[in-house]
Amino acid sequence: MTDTEITADLVRDLLQEQHPDLAGLAIRKVEGGWGNQMWRLGDELAVRMQRMDPTPELQLKERRWLPVLAPRLPLPVPTPVRFGEPSERFPKHWTVMTWVPGEPLDHGSISRGDHAADMLASFLRALHVEAPAEAPIATDFGTRPKDCTEGFENFFQAVAPEDIAAEVRSVWDDAVAAQAWEGPPVWVHGDLHPANVVVSDGTLSGIVDFGAMFAGDPAWDLAAAWLLLPEGTASRFFDMYAHADEATIRRARGLAAMKSLFLMLMGQNGDRGLPGGKPHWGPAGRAALDRVLKGV
Repeated sequence: MTDTEITADLVRDLLQEQHPDLAGLAIRKVEGGWGNQMWRLGDELAVRMQRMDPTPELQLKERRWLPVLAPRLPLPVPTPVRFGEPSERFPKHWTVMTWVPGEPLDHGSISRGDHAADMLASFLRALHVEAPAEAPIATDFGTRPKDCTEGFENFFQAVAPEDIAAEVRSVWDDAVAAQAWEGPPVWVHGDLHPANVVVSDGTLSGIVDFGAMFAGDPAWDLAAAWLLLPEGTASRFFDMYAHADEATIRRARGLAAMKSLFLMLMGQNGDRGLPGGKPHWGPAGRAALDRVLKGV
């Protein structure tokens, strides 16, 4: 953590020191963010300030790999344009990135479900290509569902509704039993949930926060079919994506159940006033869990 309060004046001072040509642009705080805090910079840029993340690893990962990935992706993603280094004024990393316009899905909605399904499928098809040997690998998550059983159990015990608990566990057990990913490690966003995608005109318009990206099993991203898309569009999504076999869909559905429970837990934490809690994530997580139980 940093004890330095991040303010607009601090952001401007840092720009003045390291990128003075940008220091005259308007600076506006962006609500949300936990590991990093975002500030709008003019109309087209944003400053990503390391805040709760204990190491700069996630930002440095974005700095290295987003410029490689962005040109081939069919939706806008934040791309680093300037690097801010730790200094006496602020002892952590910060990055100036392109701003992805739109409203975060956790504060917006998708009304054009078929279009959003097609956009998400085309985005993930473009992203999920074989990653180079030096690509980051997942450590805390991104592994097989059966290696995430402890995390699932924690979420399940905390928030699984009694009336559907048996069904949720059945979906998870099926994911654990599914054959593991045997293809080459592909690029995976890793953290697709409603706060990390933006919407406009009723559909997906951008993908943000690639700090968790890794090379591994695409099922981690395919869980977004239930986490992000409206009810009834998952089958269209998988038809458009066209590269997911039955075992991958089973893993994805189990991971979607786990991620839905996580959203519900963050909602519960928000209701209790705990740090980092998000009260509005609770209903979103429960709605996603209901979609998971309906299947593809």
